Amino acid sequence: MSISGALSNALSGLTAAARSAEIVSSNLANAMTEGYGRRQISLSSQNLRASGGVLVNGIVRHSNPALLAERRLADAEFGNASALNNFYNRLEMNLGTPDKSSSLSGRLATFQSSLIGASGAPESQTRLQTVARDAAALVNTFNTAASDIKTSREQADRTIGTMVERLNTLLSRTEEVNQKISAAINQGRDTSALEDDRQKLIDEISVLVPIKSVARDRGGVALYTTSGAILLDGKAPEIGFEPTPTILPHMTLEGGLLSGLTVGDVALDGVGALAGGALAAQFDIRDTHTPQAQAELDAAARSLVERFQSSGVDPTLAPGQAGLFADQGSAFDPADEVGLSGRLTLNALVDPDGANEAWRLRAGLGATGPGLAGDATLLNAMSDVLAEKRNPGSGSHSSGALSMGQLSERVLSAVAANRVRSDEELSFSANRLFGLQEAELSEGVDSDHEMQQLMLIEQAYAANARVIETVDEMMSQLLRL
Repeated sequence: MSISGALSNALSGLTAAARSAEIVSSNLANAMTEGYGRRQISLSSQNLRASGGVLVNGIVRHSNPALLAERRLADAEFGNASALNNFYNRLEMNLGTPDKSSSLSGRLATFQSSLIGASGAPESQTRLQTVARDAAALVNTFNTAASDIKTSREQADRTIGTMVERLNTLLSRTEEVNQKISAAINQGRDTSALEDDRQKLIDEISVLVPIKSVARDRGGVALYTTSGAILLDGKAPEIGFEPTPTILPHMTLEGGLLSGLTVGDVALDGVGALAGGALAAQFDIRDTHTPQAQAELDAAARSLVERFQSSGVDPTLAPGQAGLFADQGSAFDPADEVGLSGRLTLNALVDPDGANEAWRLRAGLGATGPGLAGDATLLNAMSDVLAEKRNPGSGSHSSGALSMGQLSERVLSAVAANRVRSDEELSFSANRLFGLQEAELSEGVDSDHEMQQLMLIEQAYAANARVIETVDEMMSQLLRL
């Protein structure tokens, strides 16, 4: 080998060693960076006459497509489970649990207890006023729970709008990165950093919607939902949604009063083929879970109103007159049950914030005067009607006769059961996601391996530097001769 050939060989080795050290340093610096794919330099022998040398072919970015796809599906599942769990925890917190005095069943028990106490001393104005206050507190519990359900529904609708806007942004940016990667490949440039950026974008998309990534020519990717809808294949379609600022209990997607999604010019049935991720969870909350919770609460409110809206309980009531509990001050119409819990009011005649005529709890709402001070007939009748077992006229608990207390406990128990089930689903999805993330990290940057590579690179660099030093000594010797 000639001196010039040895020098060329050593210089190519130094270049390869320097580039390798740069790649290893990048791997070590980004070992915990989200979306970073481990890099490895691709080298081959350089056949330049007989001198040889090292040729840097490019940079290889390592990833496991199968594991990445599985982890993205787990991201979507966790996003869905997390949103539903947050909803049920909030609903349970608002309605309370049977062991709390501030819960629906607790307020009902307190009201029933005050009725029993008043029946023991019907002449006591203080005890009658306590009954009225406890009845008002029970009504307020229904109203507050209904308001919270309405708020949750409106919040879900707003969140859908925010998520759709973010999804459109992510798809547009992924489309741009696809184009940049194709351009970089055409120009012979390294695309690893762009692929890292694209992976982070797709990872964020996968939380909103479960997707599958399909490779395309010139480094591009297409994105499909697990149901087969096209989210990105060349040009990203515009996903549309119209938020509804105020949502009333009767408003539904099926009735055309709430917005679903559109993909391009295609209208979906709600979330449609984009089901399965955090976006779908918000649709489930808005269109399924909150209406169900509202229906159960309305069924309990209906049973309460109907028990007291009977002349058999209060003989002084005229036909069509509201009982102790009313629908915005009027008698309840079974055809207008939806949203009753939010419209529930205490009869203004006995309401502490109304006429505050607590003596009517003893004498009757339609009585012309206070009547006999020691007459507890009506108070006993009201207490008895709460304990009376009836078949609820609506709701999911209409298959058996229940007292008012049992019905309220059933409502709370159903919410608690849904919360427990959502806890289990969240725990399962979190464990699955954690396991896949651990597996993904195990195939990422291994710091020990990279340090070993760095030591080998240092040795190669030193060896090539020694060759150059030897060539320099030989050239100096020749020049001295």
